[in-house]
Parts: sequence; structure tokens; C-alpha cells
Amino acid sequence: MQAENGSKVNTLVFRVSEENFDSVLERASAIIKRGGTVAFPTETVYGLGADGLNPEAVLKIFEAKKRPPGNPLSLLVHSKEDVERVTKNIPESAFKLMDAFWPGPLTIILEKNDIVPDITSGKLKSIGVRMPDHSVPLELIKRAGTPLAAPSANLSGKPSPSLAAHVISDLAGRIDAILDGGEAAIGLESTVIDMTVEPPVVLRPGAVSLEELESIIGKVRSGYKSGEAGDKSDLPEKKAGQKYGHYIPDTKVVLVEGEGKSVSGQLVKLLESYIIEGQKVGLLLSEETSKETAPVLALKNLGPDECFLLGSRSEPDVAARKLFEGLRTLDKNGLDVIVADGSFSRSGLGEALINRLREASSIKIVA
Repeated sequence: MQAENGSKVNTLVFRVSEENFDSVLERASAIIKRGGTVAFPTETVYGLGADGLNPEAVLKIFEAKKRPPGNPLSLLVHSKEDVERVTKNIPESAFKLMDAFWPGPLTIILEKNDIVPDITSGKLKSIGVRMPDHSVPLELIKRAGTPLAAPSANLSGKPSPSLAAHVISDLAGRIDAILDGGEAAIGLESTVIDMTVEPPVVLRPGAVSLEELESIIGKVRSGYKSGEAGDKSDLPEKKAGQKYGHYIPDTKVVLVEGEGKSVSGQLVKLLESYIIEGQKVGLLLSEETSKETAPVLALKNLGPDECFLLGSRSEPDVAARKLFEGLRTLDKNGLDVIVADGSFSRSGLGEALINRLREASSIKIVA
């Protein structure tokens, strides 16, 4: 973290393994206990953690991420006892969700206890809580003896990090330590459900689908429009992780949504027009779209400056793991525009994948 005199912190980087797990987690928990900041892997994306009950420690998260003040954070917990420590008036339906999906990629918004500082909750009466399905944060929380305020470990506005290399690129010199645990298994942030309203509202799609939630607790409302990115204008107040936009690369992103070949045709037209204008273009594609566009582009003697393949349209879970890496890879190559493929299946993580692509894009086209 940068000190007041502009100097930088010497960020420690540890590659976590079975052999050094105990020693690395002991050092990392000591950093948390003394009010420091540690980035670590979870099953969703990498998080940036600090003692969520220590206002001075939480402030360091905002400073490191250049996160706008007042943006509420969520807390990572180790147990239901942790949840009961930081929240109150917990509905029975919330416990049912914990039993069904924890540890896992589901953040549950509940009424907060006074023990949670205003800086952590963004002065809201609620707080998001999640038990991650990853040994590193679970052990870190246990050893530090406190829930962790833990947004994604990126500079605000940048795509979330699915690899330690992304965290190093954004936050080295700004935080105390980075724990490298390899690639995040899911690659997209958790589902967020607000349990302080009735019926409960899903504020952000993720690996736990609305249908799965309804199978456990009955009626659940969507707080985002499936046709547009993250519209929450009808909600009573902004919740954890929802107050400011996310996933926005510096390079302009144009998203083309639709079915298979119609998307491929529109992508070719866009690429041709951008090239005629003298712009450098990157493509973020499914394997099928790449194959469908290749013959046409070869015939026209056209080609993008960069291309990143996310995987098959029929395997959105694979594409989700690669999405933020793809956005970051293309964003750092000096392009004028990134044209993204929105032809992926909506099954599994597909809805969440398209949601993140919509969040990242400034122009959306339906083919």
C-alpha cells in the first residue's frame, strides 16, 4: 500500500502449496491481525482481505483498490457462528440457503449487527456474508479470528482477477501480501441474494442460479434485467457490491448478442467497418464463432489485431473461467475496440457470463 509520502509497500508473494500451507497461512493471518491486507484465492475470484471489524484495516482496502468511499463490502466467514456474530434477525430461509450452498459461491445479504463498522457496510443497515469453498480463505479467517472484508482483489473498475498474476499487476506495492493459489475454479464472482426483503432478490447472478435458490426457499425475484446489464433501479437501496459499476476495461467493448451464425455475421461486419476506420480491433470469441468467421475473413483478407478464445458456446462454465483473463489480455494490447461474442448458452454459468459481458461493454448489439 502506498504510504502518505508516496512510498510503496513491499508486497510479499507466496505460492501456496501443501508443503508450505501452514507456514504461509500463519504469516498471512499475522498480517490480518495487525490490521494489514492480504489477497488470496477463492473458488470464485481472488479477494482482497482485511479484518472486517477493524475500520482502519478496512480503509486500507479502499485505498489499495482506489475504491470509491461509501461502497459497501461483504464479509467472508468461517462458520454460521460468525454469521450470527455479525448479523441479526436471520430468517430461517437464510439458514436453509447456507445448508444447501455453503461453503460455496453464494453471498447472502442480512441485517447487520452494530459490531460491523459503517465503513464495511457503507453505512447501510445490511451486510453481505459468504462462506468460501476454498481452504486458503477458510483457514485465514479461522487463524485470524475475524470475518474478512474481502472485495475482489483488483483496482476498482478493472476486471476481477482469476489469477494471482492479475492481482500482482493491479495491487503489487499497494497491499501487504498476495497468496498465489493458482487459477480460480469458477472465475466469476458469487451470486448475491438479498434476504432483507420479501420475496428475496438476486442482485447479481453467479454459479448458484435463481432456479436453484427457488428450489430451496420458494419465490425469488431477479434484481437485474436479463436483457440489460445489472439494472437495479427498482430496488429500495444499493447493496454490497452493487453501488458502482464493475468489469470495465479501459478499451471500449462492443458486445454482440444473439444466436450462433447471426452473431458471426454481425462480428464480420463490425470488424470490417472498424478496420476501414483504421482502428485496432481485438476479438473475444467462442470457438464456434471463430470457425464460422474464419473463411469469410480470409476471403475478404481481413483479420483482427488480437483474438482471445473463451471456449465452446455450449460450455459457458469454461468460458466463465477465462472471461476476465481474456478481457485483461486484450485490454493491455493497445487496441481501440474489443468486439465480444455473446452467443454462449445461458445454461449453467451462461447467464452470469453474459451479465459480466454486459457490465464490461459500452455498446450492446443484438444480432
